[in-house]
Amino acid sequence: MNDKVLEKRKSLRLKRKMRVKAKCGLGSATRPRVSIFKSNKYFYAQAIDDCAGNTLAAINSRKMGLGNNKADAEKVGQEFATTLKQKGIENILFDRNGYLYHGVVAAFADGIRSVGIKL
Repeated sequence: MNDKVLEKRKSLRLKRKMRVKAKCGLGSATRPRVSIFKSNKYFYAQAIDDCAGNTLAAINSRKMGLGNNKADAEKVGQEFATTLKQKGIENILFDRNGYLYHGVVAAFADGIRSVGIKL
């Protein structure tokens, strides 16, 4: 692709990211912010306590041997939700990190909800 197009795409995603983060708010120990990142091959997520600056839990599809499609993202979401349940976390703030809420991102959120975590 053209360099101008790539820069425009990157700047628009960063604008969305900042807008979503402003609406989402800061996470706490009782209600952490779950931030996601997706690459072309893998899907990553982490629960962050913004008040203390700690990562409470993290998961990625690479270590699980999964890829970046809807079925795999739902499995990652379910595994992540069980990790959060073990740590005593029932409510989270979902930070989609500038990505549109469809496809892999929506499947991950549905996987978290299926275990009983409230978004």
